[in-house]
Amino acid sequence: MHFIKPMPIFCIPLFLYLYQTFQNSMDMAENQIKKYVWLVDTIHNAKRITFEEINNKWLNNDISGGLEIPRRTFHKWVNVIEDLFNISIKNEGRGRYCYYIENDEEIKKGTLQSWLLNTISISNLIVNSQNISDRILLQDIPSSRQYLDGILQAMRENRVVRFVYFNYWRGDYKERFIEPYCVKIFRQRWYMVGREVFSEQGDEKILVFSIDRFKEFEITETTFVYPDDFYPDLFFQDCFGVLVGVSQKAEKVLLKVTAGQANYWRDLPLMKNQVEKERTDEYSIFEVEVRPTFDFKQEILWNAENVEVLQPQWFRDEMANHVKRMWEMYR
Repeated sequence: MHFIKPMPIFCIPLFLYLYQTFQNSMDMAENQIKKYVWLVDTIHNAKRITFEEINNKWLNNDISGGLEIPRRTFHKWVNVIEDLFNISIKNEGRGRYCYYIENDEEIKKGTLQSWLLNTISISNLIVNSQNISDRILLQDIPSSRQYLDGILQAMRENRVVRFVYFNYWRGDYKERFIEPYCVKIFRQRWYMVGREVFSEQGDEKILVFSIDRFKEFEITETTFVYPDDFYPDLFFQDCFGVLVGVSQKAEKVLLKVTAGQANYWRDLPLMKNQVEKERTDEYSIFEVEVRPTFDFKQEILWNAENVEVLQPQWFRDEMANHVKRMWEMYR
């Protein structure tokens, strides 16, 4: 039996000092990032804003501590923000000398930087609203904290991961060995994409796994070479959700949407390639190019009578059969 040798008493104060120093540095870094996010939010929301107006808003924020931002500090923040989030803050150099975000459209895109920015920004808002925390209702993402860190580590080190996976349809568990290529979040769930190795069927294909179904997760010593021809964006191209449907090719789908629901679709498009082909007082017709996988069908059914598939005919017939079977069940 092995015992852990106790730390000498004279080392304890040094250990506590080092731990406290580390903790303080972590708190300072977190606080600094909050400042960067606040500055981006302020300029993004204002579109055009002077340095004096920025300082006035800064003084009305709790994290300012009642102190203005020195110009030298401000320009240092601008440089760090470009490095961290790839967001470029520029000055017009004329008139009121307003600051603006040169690549403001990047914030609206689904990039990692914009996602981080939005996440930290919302976290800042919630932290500054502790007095009404019981009135802010959030959703949890199952098991993400338990396994996501290990998956990301395996991705950085290109190591195969082993886990036991639960299949909802079969109701059983199966051991898997996967080369993790990328992760994706969809509807409050994290998913991992990777190539299966040591497959019983010998078809080492790329699969998608829901992380909340993992059991007995571990990073193995086996390494792999990340394929040069795998691009996560292209892998999910023309897909709604996480089911890729490799055997299905993308098709142009016409959807007739009620006027009320169409307003939602304009603000939050169903897909990036969505085009509004026709608009009336009663309905709109949208065109999307998509692989009609299970996820896409579920989305159409979720919209109930507010969405009708017009084309292609085979897909319209398939959705009609789903509706018919539902009607038979309810009748």
